[in-house]
Amino acid sequence: MSTSAQRKRTESSNSMIVSRVAAIDWDRVASDLDASGWARFPKLLSPAECRQMAELYPDDTRFRSKVIMSRHGFGRGEYKYFSYPLPDLIAALRPALYERLAPIANRWNEIMGIAVRYPEEHAEFLARCHKAGQTRPTPLLLQYVEGDYNCLHQDLYGDHVFPLQVVFLLSQPGEDFSGGELVLTEQRPRMQSRAEVTNLEQGDAAVFAVHHRPVQGTRGAYRVNMRHGVSRLRSGRRNTLGVIFHDAR
Repeated sequence: MSTSAQRKRTESSNSMIVSRVAAIDWDRVASDLDASGWARFPKLLSPAECRQMAELYPDDTRFRSKVIMSRHGFGRGEYKYFSYPLPDLIAALRPALYERLAPIANRWNEIMGIAVRYPEEHAEFLARCHKAGQTRPTPLLLQYVEGDYNCLHQDLYGDHVFPLQVVFLLSQPGEDFSGGELVLTEQRPRMQSRAEVTNLEQGDAAVFAVHHRPVQGTRGAYRVNMRHGVSRLRSGRRNTLGVIFHDAR
């Protein structure tokens, strides 16, 4: 394929991604995030896009680092952080999703009394990260096999943190793997923690709070602490794509 044809194909694919993101019911997403700290994007990626993304995993030239979870007490399994330039699909998804999520993030910060505000465009937010020395890309591919799991954690990486992130399930439950559910926990002040287990289908994405989210109480809003992880995989192989909007030191 010629360079010109490849460019046109990439532009067409990017345009489709932007259109799909625009077609999401963002009022529902905002409502779900406010109610429980997470929301689902059904079938945001096609099966072909999921396979193509998962097939990048063996190509180390695409990535800046690899993490074996058991070596760091993170759980079992492994993941790789992409290097710049990002694959076209991620390069299109990241700004398109950010621009829709930024108003929610700003509203949350206002409710929680946090002074930080996020610019409308992702490129401007990345410039803020890079100026502070957070220059390493954070989108990642994760791979789990039977017995693997991911401990509850938060993806912070530096002083500049965008408070929402998105994970895409690239494998098909019941065919490629069993188990391996997305687990979200909410630590409420002076109360026991609440857990939610989420079953995604191939191509589905979940957006959830990275660190804190506001909750309305009888005496006004207060912050709850959020963590996420993955339950133990009972069989097969599970691949996911994580899209984090801030870069790392």
